[in-house]
Amino acid sequence: MRILSKPQLKELVLYSPQHVARLEKAGQFPKRVQLGPNRVGWVEDEVLDWLQHRLERRDDLTDTPE
Repeated sequence: MRILSKPQLKELVLYSPQHVARLEKAGQFPKRVQLGPNRVGWVEDEVLDWLQHRLERRDDLTDTPE
């Protein structure tokens, strides 16, 4: 298991930390893991699964003319 730091997460997801926090709060993004008093991380497999789900749905999320 690998834990992603905030900079590593930003490389994968390209969202601001504030947007990630909003998505987490809404239950639409994997929850962070508290690693210490001032350190958080995200489980890489959970983030990759979230991204894969987004990729699978991308045709449903875009409006394409027929």
